[in-house]
Amino acid sequence: MADYDYDDEDLPDPSLKNILEQESLQWIFVGGKGGVGKTTTSCCLGTQLAKHRKKVLIVSTDPAHNLSDAFCQKIGREPTPIQGFTNLSAMEIDATEDLDKMQRSMEDATGAGHDEDGSSGIQSLMTELTNSIPGIDEAMSFSELMKQVQTLDYDVVVFDTAPTGHTLRLLSFPTILEKAFGKLMDLKDRFGGLIGQASALFGGGSPDQVQEALLGRLEETRAIINKVNTAFQDPALTTFVCVCIPEFLSIYETERLVQELSKFGIDSHNIVVNQVLFPEKDAEELGEWFDSNKDGLQKEAKEICSKMMARKRMQDKYIGQCFDLYGDDFHVVLMPLLDHEVRGVEKLKDFSELLINPIDLEE
Repeated sequence: MADYDYDDEDLPDPSLKNILEQESLQWIFVGGKGGVGKTTTSCCLGTQLAKHRKKVLIVSTDPAHNLSDAFCQKIGREPTPIQGFTNLSAMEIDATEDLDKMQRSMEDATGAGHDEDGSSGIQSLMTELTNSIPGIDEAMSFSELMKQVQTLDYDVVVFDTAPTGHTLRLLSFPTILEKAFGKLMDLKDRFGGLIGQASALFGGGSPDQVQEALLGRLEETRAIINKVNTAFQDPALTTFVCVCIPEFLSIYETERLVQELSKFGIDSHNIVVNQVLFPEKDAEELGEWFDSNKDGLQKEAKEICSKMMARKRMQDKYIGQCFDLYGDDFHVVLMPLLDHEVRGVEKLKDFSELLINPIDLEE
């Protein structure tokens, strides 16, 4: 068995069965450092949830979408049924397009025109707001996404998130919106109708209409995100699955993510460790085999085995650290490095079984 210096009898079950069994869950976030297998984990979790829930949706909020590649089918901005399932859909969100769409709807509502360079008063105000408060554009886009998702009839939504930094910004949106709203109200109190008049000069439309449209949309955005934030802080409704690989930077990023999630009050008690070499064996066991057989190996084979052993020792060290940090409180799932890519529904289904029925480390 793999020896990571822990007594596994006292540890939480090393699988994601707890997520399937918690029927109250509505929002499941999957996040971590870039390139650790978040999309594969999201898709695998979605396929398993589809066995237990009536309707499941996977949403990619990462600008570099990979759901289409993982399922080997075209997935767009609207929920797309996944081939081979009757109750699983996926969608890929474009935050920039969402923001443009929101601006156009505000322009239509206020009758704002465009100036010589093609920008409207609404666009001018939004640009100024974005420059003053970084992240406000993402916050407003996210509120549009959540408004759309909440109108859809799904039992559970799995979010395939962007790398850690973007995800942590997502959690800080309520604070960002409070700052934005406070700044706008302060400007309104200090300068009266000048904001609306200036924007009207740029793009036409009633000054009061332009100002009230932006304030109204910000207020609507704040209300949606505050409501969503309340749901996100309820462990009965929301949980966050951290994904990593057994390397220093990824384990460090996971530690930071877990601390930030705790600070924001987001439940997290599952960690998936991907790309593990021979999870059921330990480096010492493999080392004994290598030492007793290396004299009979050709030079190239000896070099390949030597590199593999060095990688295995490194992985075991960081997996041991992962169990030291989280083993008592988290379900830590070790997913093996395969000799093929996990793409297409059938391979995702097969790989997803290891999330629920993990490799027996006692063998």
